[in-house]
Amino acid sequence: MTTPVSGTNSNTPSTSNSSSSGNAMQQLSGNFDTFLQLLTTQLKNQDPTSPMDSSQFTQQLVMYSQVEQQIDTNTNLQTLIGLSQGQSNNLAMSYLGHNVVLNDGSGVLSNSAVTWNYGLDNASAATTLTVTDSSGKAVYSTTGETAAGTHEFDWNGKDSSGNQLPDGLYKLTVSATASDGSAVTTSVASDGTVNGVDTSGSSPQLVIGSAEVPLTSATLVTN
Repeated sequence: MTTPVSGTNSNTPSTSNSSSSGNAMQQLSGNFDTFLQLLTTQLKNQDPTSPMDSSQFTQQLVMYSQVEQQIDTNTNLQTLIGLSQGQSNNLAMSYLGHNVVLNDGSGVLSNSAVTWNYGLDNASAATTLTVTDSSGKAVYSTTGETAAGTHEFDWNGKDSSGNQLPDGLYKLTVSATASDGSAVTTSVASDGTVNGVDTSGSSPQLVIGSAEVPLTSATLVTN
């Protein structure tokens, strides 16, 4: 059985980034080799009766050491980045077929339906629920519950004018104000089943329905 993974095109951002990084390393290494050649030539051709000034020579050795350290640092960083990306990809793959809980307000509209759970730390005098699309544009707004505790909000994917919006990733923001005018602390969560993983970018994306969600948005995995 094959594992559903999307975005396996070889012309991916990660490939492009790796190529750019490799070119930069080649250029840095080339400059390093050129520096060594110039320093060696300078030492061979110096006037024995008037040798290179010791302070100047020391400065050039310091420059040599700094370039060498920079190359080693870049190489080690590339290795660490590669290991980190591999671990993230493996972690994302382990989410396949599992239900994930998103606590950043995101919710996936699928078949014109999505459900959020939102919480109020204290009772409010007024609660406003606002749904925004993937570009951050507010598409729907309504009043919410005012009692302290957890509440459920079901949205049918229609905007404030009654137009049906396409399935995809949306976000719910809850704004609540207490009777004394102070802001009430709120929380928002939704869930969905991971049916694919996109590893084509610099960080893996969980595919839920027709939307992609960053791995970092999934704070809990349930069976």
